[in-house]
Amino acid sequence: MALSAAPSLALRRGAGKLAATCARSRSSLASQLIENMDKKATWDRFYTENNNNNNNGGGKMKNFEWFFGFDSVRDLIAPHLLRPAAAGPDEPARVLDAGCGTSALGPAIYAHSPRPVDVTCADISPVAVRLMREQVRAEAARPGNALSRLAFLELDCGELCRHFGPGSLDLVVDKGTTDALLRSKDGGGKAGRVLRQCLAALRGSGSLLQFSDEDPDARVPWLETEGRVAGAAAADVAVQEVGNLRGVHYYCYQVTPRVLKR
Repeated sequence: MALSAAPSLALRRGAGKLAATCARSRSSLASQLIENMDKKATWDRFYTENNNNNNNGGGKMKNFEWFFGFDSVRDLIAPHLLRPAAAGPDEPARVLDAGCGTSALGPAIYAHSPRPVDVTCADISPVAVRLMREQVRAEAARPGNALSRLAFLELDCGELCRHFGPGSLDLVVDKGTTDALLRSKDGGGKAGRVLRQCLAALRGSGSLLQFSDEDPDARVPWLETEGRVAGAAAADVAVQEVGNLRGVHYYCYQVTPRVLKR
């Protein structure tokens, strides 16, 4: 599947884009980006400055996308939305966009899914959450199904289970969140905790989709190791290449909880 030429950059290039945004406003944040992408304060400042730079203090907010937009991966997400929700065939599929930022991914799932979905877009930054709520309210986003719901939530994704009960989600989408944590100075432990929290919150039939530009030789062993519980594998990992954009390969890592025998 080929990637579209949407406004997209690899995370390492995204960090440069982030730095450029801060440099335009002469922010001290620019020199701290690479080491501190796991910090709430970093993203609060970034989304504030990015919004101000893009609309000069007024007008429509411009969504900020890591890697690529919804159109590039809709065929990978769609099968997970079409299968009946584990809670019942007439129940909405519960979807989480973990670390949503100001991406249009979650709202696009809400707008394009023909079957009912209950989409929650969660981020640690209250600034990002506020901007997304304002955008959706101003544009009166319409669902693909009349029974679908869309919500934005301020939440540390390392503490998902404080909000989502065990086995309560059908799909978790992670587009760049784990990559940002892994490439931060103190983010490695947080990335592993986010993975385990996602697995705990997923139903047995659910999946975590991680979109990343990290090579499978590095990401698959990390997922298998960090996803272990009590010495046993807690999940099965599959990988599919999404495509190539400007010389960068992107992958979709599908992580499915393994039902452990007692």
